[in-house]
Amino acid sequence: MKAPRRIHIIGSTGSGKTYLARQLSDQYHIPFHELDNAMWSRSAERPGKNPPEVRDMLLASMINQETWIVEGVYHLWTAQSFHKADKIIFLSPSVYLRDFRIITRFLKQRTGLEKSSYKQTLRGLIKMLKWNHKFERVHKKEIMDCLEPYKDKLIVLKSNKEPFHW
Repeated sequence: MKAPRRIHIIGSTGSGKTYLARQLSDQYHIPFHELDNAMWSRSAERPGKNPPEVRDMLLASMINQETWIVEGVYHLWTAQSFHKADKIIFLSPSVYLRDFRIITRFLKQRTGLEKSSYKQTLRGLIKMLKWNHKFERVHKKEIMDCLEPYKDKLIVLKSNKEPFHW
């Protein structure tokens, strides 16, 4: 099968979404977008979450292109992306691997080895690790339920390096 032209990658923090999106973007020459850029305002004047109408407009601008890859953890407001996607990849590595990646990212960003779009704090790290475990207990099932109507185009992977076929 020919590679899809519209791909939605979903998974928890630390699941490898951005890594996989970059790999697929380079391999198939498809632009990729981080859904965090729709959800969160990056402006100094108005930091925090974007209002729903702004968030939805930004999502539409990403997925109204001919080709795209979007990646993020969001599932409650991204139904139009799931609907338009040719393929949906749900990355679901173990919670402990995600913990390791979250801690590693925190250390790299705190030491300046990796760029961060927000200030990394120990309190934020603890909050992220707690959220990661809640994802395993609560959000993972919500996402699978949300993706049920799209099971014909869903690929579930335990690793962002796991081989798969379209």
